[in-house]
Amino acid sequence: MFASDPKSLPLVGIKPVLDTQNHWVGLAFQLPEAVSLPTLQSLLGCPESDALGSLDYFIPLADPFALDASQLDGLPLDRIVFTVPAALLADEAMQKHCKRLADRGLRLLADGDAGIAAVQAGIRGLDVDCTEALPGTLAMMSLPGPHLARNADATRADACRKAGFTLLRGELPRAQEHEHEHEYERDGGQGDGTSRKRLLALLGLLAQDADSRELETLLKQDPALSFQLLKLVNSAAFAPNSNPIHNFGQAINLLGRRQLQRWLQLLLYARQQADGPANALLPLAALRAAQMEALCKLREGERDAQDQAFLVGVFSLLDVLLAMPMTDIVSALNLDLDVVAALLDRSGPLGEMLALVEMHEPQASALRDVGIDNETYWRSLLQAYHWALQVSRNV
Repeated sequence: MFASDPKSLPLVGIKPVLDTQNHWVGLAFQLPEAVSLPTLQSLLGCPESDALGSLDYFIPLADPFALDASQLDGLPLDRIVFTVPAALLADEAMQKHCKRLADRGLRLLADGDAGIAAVQAGIRGLDVDCTEALPGTLAMMSLPGPHLARNADATRADACRKAGFTLLRGELPRAQEHEHEHEYERDGGQGDGTSRKRLLALLGLLAQDADSRELETLLKQDPALSFQLLKLVNSAAFAPNSNPIHNFGQAINLLGRRQLQRWLQLLLYARQQADGPANALLPLAALRAAQMEALCKLREGERDAQDQAFLVGVFSLLDVLLAMPMTDIVSALNLDLDVVAALLDRSGPLGEMLALVEMHEPQASALRDVGIDNETYWRSLLQAYHWALQVSRNV
């Protein structure tokens, strides 16, 4: 049963957990306080949680004694991964308690190297901060895994993979910045020229609700983006029983103008090499856009306002995608002043929502600024993650 009192839930944030190919495989909870069994039942008992059935939940467990192995009914045990502080495992009573939890079906990770105590406690893998020294080979090999590396930014992600970590959690999209810059250099050797100008022109047309023929003209000049659009409209999500879509006119008729604009905004993030990993920016842009739209709708925004909120969420990562300052980007686009203020200064109603959406660990003051409660925020977050996951699978 989901909590009926919206104030009874703690303020919880989420970070995505990625595999080595940048696919989302789990959600790491950011809890402001020690988790309790009633809290978990409330958080995971909402209907929106069921829609994320393919993702695991990685949850810090500051006090394992707070969980009784005989009282776990109602929790999705096959999807929960608890992280236990390694320092606690030196206690023999704690080892036995964790082993009972593991025997009940819970997967446990140790935050830090606990040595033989981790094996005796039924720990499966490590969950460590990779900004510090990585654990030794023996510590990694003594546990079946998988192992999760936190704070796996651009400077540490490769080292973590080579050390044996198959799960990564961190601000990975920022690591794409220079990668995309090189991508533009590879695109016909144009660098900051043709490819970037074409993208900015397309973004401008999308923002101005341009004629479909104008969109087609630019799309035909970008084979990668054209391919992604036709791949999308021919996916099972859009055309499971219809004839194949071969041209942009058919694509526009199938999607409709509003959805076409939204998908094109997101498809800009799908540009990648055929043999490369998934672009970590794509699901994050979809996540921000979906939650921005949801928050606007909760504030009783009209349909046009919801579209504008969605656009702000997508465009908030353009500086990373294009490897250029946001000031240069907005100056090249004919955007509403409210959108510009949100993207540059996080000011105004849209800016307040964007600032909240960007927080992995939300603050109560940010929720008050937007005018929503903890439960509403939690549900909107799960809905946004569900939609972002669908987008990443269909693009």
